[in-house]
Amino acid sequence: MSEDDKRDEIRERAEQNRDTAAAIDAASAASSEKKSRRKKFNRTFKPSKRYKAALAHRGDRAKVHQTADAIRLLKELKSAKFDESLEVHIRLGVNPKKSDQQVRGTFVFPHGVGKSKRVIAFAEGPLAEEAKDAGAIEVGGAELAKRISDGWLDFDVVVAHPAMMRHVGRLGKILGPKKLMPNPKEGSVTPNVGQAVREFSGGKMKYRLDDGSVVHMVFGKKSFEAEALTENLEAFLKHLQATRPTGAKGLFFQSGAVATTMSPGVAIDLSALNV
Repeated sequence: MSEDDKRDEIRERAEQNRDTAAAIDAASAASSEKKSRRKKFNRTFKPSKRYKAALAHRGDRAKVHQTADAIRLLKELKSAKFDESLEVHIRLGVNPKKSDQQVRGTFVFPHGVGKSKRVIAFAEGPLAEEAKDAGAIEVGGAELAKRISDGWLDFDVVVAHPAMMRHVGRLGKILGPKKLMPNPKEGSVTPNVGQAVREFSGGKMKYRLDDGSVVHMVFGKKSFEAEALTENLEAFLKHLQATRPTGAKGLFFQSGAVATTMSPGVAIDLSALNV
């Protein structure tokens, strides 16, 4: 190869490198422009007058109340334009990353929670008829699984007979992220399909520990009598106490608060549950 050919080849490579660098710079600039155009979440919203009044009425955020007093305080707050749910949030002294410290299950409240759930059931034969009679909105097997895989998700709870898990197991990628996958520990995989459908339709509630070691649970409506709400809450707290994992060390109940859908939280005293 002559010297002129070598120089021409070097020039071509230099031009190609410049073109590649320019393309990379253009792509980076376009990507930065797209990111800057993304809508940012506004965290500087102003609380409403109703919320400010609720904060003032609640008083000191760190003050703990007995369960009955906390519920009475919530019922005194100005209500929203709908019947708000009452929620309890409990931080537990467990590590959710350890298998022997998992907290999950179901609970039936003594006075219900004021709402029913849409339940579907995987069952066949007489069990399918039993599930329909108990209130299941849809009952089936392979055809029901295909309907869900095609995008139908208008339900709140999935109940399955153990023999039908061959169909449900294929839906793990769909039901799992939405926390709809039936589980024996929650009572949603059971031979007694009709009974499970009846319980979940009537308000049987699931609970499980989140990544922050907190259990969240709705335990009624604001329109309920204060005594009924207190009994619901105390029954659930005693249930949690009875399900303490064997691997949990130290204080099991770390802290807790109750709130309505639209109110600030009110701290509750859980010290008696740690004895």
